[in-house]
Amino acid sequence: MYTLGGYSSSMNEKLKKSQLARLSRIEGQVRGIARMIEEDRYCIDVLTQIRAVRAALDRVEQETLSDHLQHCVADAFHGGNERDRQVKIEELLEVLDSRRR
Repeated sequence: MYTLGGYSSSMNEKLKKSQLARLSRIEGQVRGIARMIEEDRYCIDVLTQIRAVRAALDRVEQETLSDHLQHCVADAFHGGNERDRQVKIEELLEVLDSRRR
């Protein structure tokens, strides 16, 4: 359920299951990286796995952003008031600005 003016919303159920499965795999990858470090594995192998985790997290981020734009933001622009629209714009700007740091 998506609501205007508030922070409660629900992700599409199919996407939610997909995201949770992906995050579970990422969690396993991170544990694997910790084991690699404990075992003094070759640095390049560790770095390769770190890059894989980052790529997987980027995918989660992109899909979540897309869902947010298609539902929360679209709802605010189609049915919300000026304040709702401005809040969504400011939220997006803040998130996108934090990615550049």
